[in-house]
Amino acid sequence: MTSGDSRSWWALPSHQLWLDTESSRLLDFGTALDHPAGGAVWLDDRGNPDLDHPAHTYITARMAHVHFLASLHGQPGSRRKADRVFDGLLTTLRDVENGGWFESSVDVSSPDAVKSAYTHAFVVLAASAATAVGHPRGRDFLDEALGTVEHRFWDEQYGMCADTWTSDWTELDDYRGINANMHMVEALLAAVDAGAPAVWRERAVRICDNVIGWAQENDHRIPEHFTARWIPQLEFNSDDTANQFKPYGATVGHGFEWARLLVQASMVATSAHGHGYVESAKSLYHRAAQDGWQPGPTPGFVYTTDWSGRPVVTERLHWVLCEAIGAAATLARHTREDRYEQDYRTWWDVAAEYFVDRVDGSWHHELDSSNRPAATVWSGKPDLYHAVQATWISRYAPGSSMLATLQADS
Repeated sequence: MTSGDSRSWWALPSHQLWLDTESSRLLDFGTALDHPAGGAVWLDDRGNPDLDHPAHTYITARMAHVHFLASLHGQPGSRRKADRVFDGLLTTLRDVENGGWFESSVDVSSPDAVKSAYTHAFVVLAASAATAVGHPRGRDFLDEALGTVEHRFWDEQYGMCADTWTSDWTELDDYRGINANMHMVEALLAAVDAGAPAVWRERAVRICDNVIGWAQENDHRIPEHFTARWIPQLEFNSDDTANQFKPYGATVGHGFEWARLLVQASMVATSAHGHGYVESAKSLYHRAAQDGWQPGPTPGFVYTTDWSGRPVVTERLHWVLCEAIGAAATLARHTREDRYEQDYRTWWDVAAEYFVDRVDGSWHHELDSSNRPAATVWSGKPDLYHAVQATWISRYAPGSSMLATLQADS
């Protein structure tokens, strides 16, 4: 069979129904989404607010993003949820004195507060979704967010975004990272689809080209950490291997995530350096699958590997599997090659058996190497972004962004 056959899962009405049901189940998770300080609350394993955590800006932006897009998808109640958490980005989490967005609600009064490109990428993503659904402040908010990226993070010399500033923008850290730039690509593609100037798509392409080059030099394992001059630091955090945002080694899920993003970028742009985006996506996908997949009685993806492909952190994080599903779905539809269809089925089988929590809701965010719930890297279930998008990416033909995909279907 080929992935274009009617026997492909994504062509079956029954599978489409399953995906719709699962996305709705996920979007209904949480007894309350609003943090008392403004923004989105951290949810525990049962969907109850965990006020030991502040309102994180990236979680707030992700929640606003998925619920704004869910309203395009026809999910009743999502628009009101999105509006309420989005208000935190307009008020509490926004730095009215110095500009930009705090990392969390506690940073408003912290002398050690910083501002990161990672967080600002998600602010742009949320602003793009707000603009698309017609939020009255969406367009101005998107312009403001892109202006902050332009003046504080975008580095024209290298065609990449810097990473972390002090909160008053007086000191830029020397660290540079791929994670923030990956999410900036996603956000900038969505921003242009929401009506932002095309120059932001061109900048997204420059980031993609740089990452492809580094990956090709490293056997398609993407270096994550760099100096201020964008020199790879392959041993960064070798003493902190399970770091939540800056782990040592190759991050398996990012190989899949970049594979999907490159296919999406290929639909609207051409590589300035002549890279074949789809072929590069295939290489990143297969390296991530070969290195990260652990078969056997308790199958799953490890979190990270070393630079020869040996597992380092063997916990299984839900977002890694979500991105594997999304990449397999995207490549299956785009290439019609059977191998991606077969992977797609395998990855969803694992999700349904081990990660989907039918008792307390949402997905377990972390499992140990025996696929039992764990909390070494993540605690609670604060994030719907990866799992909801996995259902949508599986449901629809790929577009340049999730926003473009759902707009085309609406």
